[in-house]
Parts: sequence; C-alpha cells; structure tokens
Amino acid sequence: MSNASLIRLATLSAIWGGSFIFMRMAVPVLGPVVLIEARLLLAAGLLLGVGLVLKQGLKLGRHWRHYLVLGLFNSALPFLLFAFAAKTLSASLLSILNATAPIWGAVIGAVWSRAPLRGKTALGLALGVAGVGLLVGFDRVTLLPGAGWAIVAALAAAFCYGIASNYAKSAPAASSDSYANAHGSMWAAALLLAPAVPFFPAAAEPALSVLGAVAALGVFCTGIAYLLYFRLVADLGAAPALTVTFLIPVFGILWGHLFLGESIGWHTLVGAVVVLLGTALVTGFSFRTVWAAKAVSHG
Repeated sequence: MSNASLIRLATLSAIWGGSFIFMRMAVPVLGPVVLIEARLLLAAGLLLGVGLVLKQGLKLGRHWRHYLVLGLFNSALPFLLFAFAAKTLSASLLSILNATAPIWGAVIGAVWSRAPLRGKTALGLALGVAGVGLLVGFDRVTLLPGAGWAIVAALAAAFCYGIASNYAKSAPAASSDSYANAHGSMWAAALLLAPAVPFFPAAAEPALSVLGAVAALGVFCTGIAYLLYFRLVADLGAAPALTVTFLIPVFGILWGHLFLGESIGWHTLVGAVVVLLGTALVTGFSFRTVWAAKAVSHG
C-alpha cells in the first residue's frame, strides 16, 4: 500500500468514525428525520457539483429503481436508525455496533443463497453476538430509558448495510459505476425521506455548533468520504472496504472520549475486539490482503 493510500485510508476511517460524534451533537436539537434529510441533501449537492465538473451523468431512465433500492437500504434507513440510536447511545458504542454490518451481510448472503454457514462464519457470528452482549451487559449507557430500542435500531442499521451489500452483488450491471451509485442513491434517499420531514420537525432552533455538526456530517462524513472511498477502491480494490470497517471503531472510541468525554471501560475495548474478531472470521479478512496491495500495484 502506498503512503498516499494509507493516508486516505486513515483519513476516511477518521471521518466516518467522526460521523457518530456529529450525530450525537445534532440529533437532540434537530431530531433524526430533519438531521438525516439535511445530511443527504448536503451530500447529494456536493456529489452533484463534482459530477458537473467531471461531466458524469446518472442515467436515471435506466437505473432509477436501482438508485431507490440502494438509497433506501444503504443510506436513508441506516442513517435514520443510527440517528435515532444516537439520541441515547454513545458514539463509541454506535461505532462498534456499526462494525457488525459484514456479519449481517454474511448471514443474509447465506440465507439468500440457501447455503449453510461455514465453520469460520458460524464462529464469527457467535463472536459477534458475544461481543455485542458484552457491550450491552456492562455499558452504563444501556441502563438509560430507551437504550434497548436504540441498540435494536443500531443493529438494524447495520443489518440494512448487509442487505445493501448483497443487493449490490445481485445487480452488477447497475452497480459497476460506484460514483453514480453514490450520487443517485443520495438523491433517492433524500426523496424517500422528504415526506416524513413535516411530521418530525426540529425540537428547537439550532445553534451555530449544531449547524456546523450538520455541515460536517453531510459534506465531510458523507460527500467527501464517498469520494475518498472511491479513490481507495480504484487504487487498491475491495480490500480497503473491510479495512475501514475495522478502523472506524478505533476512531469512534477515540473521538467520543476526546470530544464528548465518553468513558472507555474495559468492556468497550474487549467488546470491540471480540466484535471485530468475529467480523474478520466471517469475511475471511486479513491485513495481509491490504498490505499485499503494495506488492501488486508497485511490483
């Protein structure tokens, strides 16, 4: 892996880890629906600007149904569910629960293909469940009112990502253009969520800090993050996608501690390690795969 790719990977992980911080800051004021609609529109607007510069279209007449499905399961629903969970759960816990997405993806894929789970996959699933149980059982945040529903919502968001990943594999003709998928799905997600906005207005007038959090969430954590991700995929292939999954909880825990004063207990660290170990087993991930990209790309 080149130094430039390593910097992009670390930057992307830090940005996506920070998304949970910004949600925690803004959701008590704006509510989940208004916050996520703003996030989607800001990201879609940024990607539209990039598309105009690069002269890349969306081919809506051919792929609009694909964008709607992808927008629903890869953006609108998971973003909304995580925002709802962010009203109660810590950024650290949210980032770790987010890392269960590949586990859900493997389970959904097995059910979809009617294939039995392999030994490593089953063990990874068991470890993922154990890690979540460890986090839930010892984290004081889970004692707060509504914490149970928040945990269910966060896991459901990760489940949505699992659905989206399996759907994308079944739609190769439309999913080959990663940039168009991101751009089209952002507009589709914003369109799907828009009818709910009048029924769930903001709780209060947002302060400047809240507006800043919304802007960071939409522009940096969504729009720019997608552009970084696409560059990594183009340079290294599929390996960085899994690497980001492993690094996001690291930054989520760090940012939560530094900026929100969240405590880091032994259960947080151990639970994160158990969940990520389960994810590694389920996906067959190895950091050797990532570093091997250097040998492939540079000889």
